[in-house]
Amino acid sequence: MNNVPSPAEELVVLDRELAQLDARRSHLLARRAWLLSVLYAPAAASTPPSRPVPETAPRSAQNVLLTLGGVLLAVAAVAFTLVNWGHLGIGGRSAVLAVVTAGALAAPVVLLRRRLASTAEAVASLGLLLTVLDAYAVHRVALPAWEAVGYAAVASAVLAALWAAYGVVVGGLRVPLPVAVVAGQLPLPLGALASDASALTVCWALLATAGLDVVVALRGRPGAVVRRAAGVAACVTGGWAVTAAAWFSVLGGGAGPAGLLLVAAGLALYGAWRAPAGAEAWAVAPTVVAGLLAVAGGGGLVREALPEAWAAPGAWAVPGYLLVAVAVWAVAVRGGLPRGIRRGLMGASAGVQALAVAWALPQVVGALTGERPGVAWSVVVVPVTVAGVLVPLRSLRARCGALALAWAAGMSLPEALSLPYTATLMGRLVLTAGFLALAVRPAALTARLSGEPEAEDVLGGAALGGALLGAVAVAAGAWGSEAAAVTVLGVLGALLTGAAILGGGPRRTVSACAAVVAATGFVGAVAAAVELPTHLTGVALLAVPAATAALGAGLRRRPVAVPVELTGVAAGALAVGLAATRPAALALVLALGGVVAAATAVRPERRPVAGYAATALFVVATWVRLADSGVSAPEAYTLPVTVPALAVGVLRRRRDPEASSWAAYGPGLATTLLPSLAAAWGDAGWPRPLLLGLVALAVTLAGARLRLQAPLLLGGAVLALDALHELAPYVVQAVGALPRWLPPALAGLLLLAVGATYEQRLRDARRLRETLGRMG
Repeated sequence: MNNVPSPAEELVVLDRELAQLDARRSHLLARRAWLLSVLYAPAAASTPPSRPVPETAPRSAQNVLLTLGGVLLAVAAVAFTLVNWGHLGIGGRSAVLAVVTAGALAAPVVLLRRRLASTAEAVASLGLLLTVLDAYAVHRVALPAWEAVGYAAVASAVLAALWAAYGVVVGGLRVPLPVAVVAGQLPLPLGALASDASALTVCWALLATAGLDVVVALRGRPGAVVRRAAGVAACVTGGWAVTAAAWFSVLGGGAGPAGLLLVAAGLALYGAWRAPAGAEAWAVAPTVVAGLLAVAGGGGLVREALPEAWAAPGAWAVPGYLLVAVAVWAVAVRGGLPRGIRRGLMGASAGVQALAVAWALPQVVGALTGERPGVAWSVVVVPVTVAGVLVPLRSLRARCGALALAWAAGMSLPEALSLPYTATLMGRLVLTAGFLALAVRPAALTARLSGEPEAEDVLGGAALGGALLGAVAVAAGAWGSEAAAVTVLGVLGALLTGAAILGGGPRRTVSACAAVVAATGFVGAVAAAVELPTHLTGVALLAVPAATAALGAGLRRRPVAVPVELTGVAAGALAVGLAATRPAALALVLALGGVVAAATAVRPERRPVAGYAATALFVVATWVRLADSGVSAPEAYTLPVTVPALAVGVLRRRRDPEASSWAAYGPGLATTLLPSLAAAWGDAGWPRPLLLGLVALAVTLAGARLRLQAPLLLGGAVLALDALHELAPYVVQAVGALPRWLPPALAGLLLLAVGATYEQRLRDARRLRETLGRMG
């Protein structure tokens, strides 16, 4: 017999189990919170899980409170000194300043003993500020006759010394020594300004201050805040000095600014050299600055040594700076320098060389394009010098850069030498031939390049690129003279052809295509020399695609064949464009292009594309000729397309009986039937609609007889629309003669008949669809 508990007893059991579940859940949640604190806050692992985590650390809160308190006390001290100073006598003033300052400076000693470092820092900062107010008070009361700038120089020096001594004696405070470094930036510059010294002297004072900062940064205790403060101060103060000196040097301030820049370079190099061991990255940046300053200073001295006419920015000033940059590079690569120093000097020199090249290249381009007829000889020196720096480097990129710079120097050399027109063309043509020779045999460019398997391909491609650019520049320069254009383009065509024959790989293909382009230009130049009209020039240019088609037949399936033939096709397109001014000449060019395409289609590998191209060219040539003759009937344009298209469709159906009649006959039939239908609907006479109807009827019957969808449907649709066009006037006339009630009645009867035989009509429609589907 089962004992079923009463509802009261069951309720007690449930409450007890729920309480246990709640206790278990609370325990698991507490454990989870503690585990999260262990994982994501190791420092607070000992904190009990149940204790709430404070949002702000005690030390951070203390620092914030002490900082705010110090700021408020500083504001109060300043307000007291500036506003209430006049209400006290001389004794009261001295007593207040002495007591408050002494107390503020002495209190940190006691606070440090009690391990209240943050409080000591805040009170010490207040004391340092009070010393500034003391200095201000001394000037106002005891030394009012002193000039303000001079007194500020002396006061800043005294304060810097006092703050430094205070920081050393007290110890344990981080504020006094960095503040002393900041105050130490003022005495020398302010002293120079007080003595009415020149701007350059002020710069020297700033540089001397930066030198002292460098000494402090290097001699200070490792990890101390004062070292970082001194380093930042040296960068700021020295930066102002060298910026002003560089500006004076650019404006032609003489050797003084250049000397200051050189001294600054030595100071920066000293700081980089004395960088701590293992801090190579920290040595690179100051070494780069040292290298740039050395180039600026040395270049300034070179510029001062040059004659006045040569020191202009467009003459030899830039090569002078480049010469110093190359000297810095030589010092860096000679060996024996720490790695960080060497990297920094090479980076600075490379940056200056890049700027020099950027200055020279636009002038080279302007000389080649004719926008700047002449260039200074100094422009040629820049790429030659930089190329000389790059050649010894065993780097593929450096060798490519040297090759490009050599090309720029060679192309601009005739302009720099002011050679005659013919000599300029011949010099650039010789340079182009030289680069083509290097492209064919690039082994001479890969000397001392080990471990670069792709060096020959890359350098050969770079040499070929230079040769092609040179060819374009020479051809553009020769186009102003007919004889020069014919000669230059002929020589270029021969050179490029030779490169295509002797070269290999992609360079052969590029050279061959460039030779075709040169041949096209040669034909155009010859046509211009014999004064052929534009449309006849287009006819003459067809010799190029004809030659490339013949060459392609000889090359057959070699990789160079297709690019050469496509380049010839582009020449043919140019011929069509030139002949477009005369319809008769255009028809002739199109027909001759069709002949070339048809001859190309004889080759099996070109038949699919060339065959269609030949057909299209012949059809378009016919259309152009008909339009030029004034023929307006559409059948004259469509039948020459329809007949060959239907013949091709018949051949296709014989080879592939499964081919659709739409693919075989649809295009050919639509080409004639649809334009003729459109013409018939706009023709008021009867012969065209009658002939079109007969042709459409014949096509429809042929489609039904041969069970072909395309002729049946196209012919039937055209026949129906043609009959509708012819019968429409009579239908309209008959409908107009009927009573008004008869058309709605006939429509109602038609709907009744269709509704009564709806199922039968559906079966008939399905049978018709199945019949059409079985057709070809």
